[in-house]
Amino acid sequence: MDTSWISIVPPLLAVVLAFVTREAVVSLALACIAGVLLMGQGIQGFPVLVTRALGRPDFIWVCSIELCIGVIVAFLQRSGAVSLFTVRVGRWAKDRRQVGILGWALGLLIFFSDYFSPLFVGPVMRNLTDKYRMAREKLAYICDSTSAPLSVLIPISAWAAYLGGLAVGTAGIADKEAGMELFLESLPFNFYCVLSIGFVFIIVAEILPDFGPMKAAEERARTTGKVMRDGAVPMMGKELTELEVSTTGRTNLGLNFVLPVAVIVITNVTTFVVTGTSGVLESLMLGVVVMAVTLWIQRVDDLNGIMKAVYAGVKGVMPAVLILALAYCINAMTREMHTAEYVVGITESWMSPRILPALIFLVSGIISFATGTAWGTYAIVVPIALPLAFQFDGQQVGVLVPATFAAVAGGGVFGDHCSPLSDTTVLSSLGSASDHMDHVRTQLPYALVVAAVALLLYLLVGLVGG
Repeated sequence: MDTSWISIVPPLLAVVLAFVTREAVVSLALACIAGVLLMGQGIQGFPVLVTRALGRPDFIWVCSIELCIGVIVAFLQRSGAVSLFTVRVGRWAKDRRQVGILGWALGLLIFFSDYFSPLFVGPVMRNLTDKYRMAREKLAYICDSTSAPLSVLIPISAWAAYLGGLAVGTAGIADKEAGMELFLESLPFNFYCVLSIGFVFIIVAEILPDFGPMKAAEERARTTGKVMRDGAVPMMGKELTELEVSTTGRTNLGLNFVLPVAVIVITNVTTFVVTGTSGVLESLMLGVVVMAVTLWIQRVDDLNGIMKAVYAGVKGVMPAVLILALAYCINAMTREMHTAEYVVGITESWMSPRILPALIFLVSGIISFATGTAWGTYAIVVPIALPLAFQFDGQQVGVLVPATFAAVAGGGVFGDHCSPLSDTTVLSSLGSASDHMDHVRTQLPYALVVAAVALLLYLLVGLVGG
C-alpha cells in the first residue's frame, strides 16, 4: 500500500478499544479484521494475515521464550523455591517500601535481557508483594520500567549492538566500532530511560506518592487485600499461580533457585561476549534442563510429576501467547500499510535544528506505541534522523547527532514499554500475573510524566546545540 492516513486506523482502533473494553484479545482481533478490510483483502484476509505474521522466526523465538519461562516458573513453584525465597528475603524486606526497592534492585540485576527481566522479577517477587498488599499493577510497573529502559543503556546488550549497527553509513559513521562510540556518546542524552529507572525508585521508595490509576489500585490492595480488581484477568493462568508445592523432597535454595538463575545469567553473558548476541532462548532452555535434572535428583518429583509441571507451565502462559500473537498480527499489518513511514512523512517538513531531538523523540514514541516495537521503530527512524542531525551539526558529530540518536532510542522505549501492543508490556503483565490492560492503564501516566520531562530536556539541548 501507499502511505496514507488509513494506515494508522488499525493500531489506533486496537489501542482505543483496549482502553475502553479492557479486553485486549477482542480489541486486537477487531483491529486486525478492520485492517484487512481497509487493505481490500476481505474477511478471508484475516487467516492469511495470521499465517503470515505468526510464521515469522521472531514470533516463534519470543513464543519459545514465553513457554520456557512458563516451565521455569512451574519448576520454581513445584520445588518450593519461590516460597523459600519469600521466607528468606522476608527477614529483610519487612514492609511495602522495602519490598518495592527489592523488586527494583532485582530488575537492575537482570540488565542483559529486557525479556528475561520481567519474567524473572515478577514470579520471584509476586508472593512478597501479595503478602504486603502491593497491587499487581505496581509489580508489573516495576518489572516493565526496569527492563527495556535499562537494557538500552547497557553497552554489552543486544540493544547497543543493534543501534550501533543501524548507525553505520549515516552521519559519517564508517563502521560498527564508530557506531558503538556514537552509542556511548549518546548515553548521557538518553533522558527518558535514565529518568524512567530513577522514577521507579522514587515511587517504590515512597519519595513521591502514587497518583492516577496506580494510586487507586494501591489503595484497593492496601485497604481490601485485593491485589487485583474484581473481574481482572491475570495474564498468568491458575495452572501456574496455584500450582501446589511438592512434599516428597526437600527444597534447596541453592539448587532450585540460585543454580538455574546463575546458569541463565552466565550463559547470556558468555554468548554475548563470544558471539556479540545474548543467547536468551538458549540460556532459558538450558535452565529448564538444569531445573528438571535437579528436581529429579532431589526426588522432588518423578518423571511423570516433572512433565505435569511442564504442562502446567505451558498452559499458564497461554493467555500471554494469545495476546502476543494478535499483537504480532497488528505489527505485520502496520509494516505492510507503512504506518511508520506515514508518521515520519508528515513530520519531516517540521524539522529544524532547535526542535530536532524533541521532535524525533516524539515521532519515535508515536511509531513505537502504534506498532508495539522499539526495534522496528529504530530501523525506520535512525537512517532518517541521523543524517538530518549530521547536516544540522555542520557535517560533523557535535551535540545534535548523539542527542538525536539518544532521542530515537529513548522514544522507541517510551512507546514500546507502555503500548498494549508491545511484547515487553505483555511479558511484564505475564510475569507479574497482572491484568494486561490494568497494567497499561496504571503505568501510562507515569510514563507520560517521564516523557514530558525528557521532551523538555531535548528542547533545551536543541536550543543549546542547534
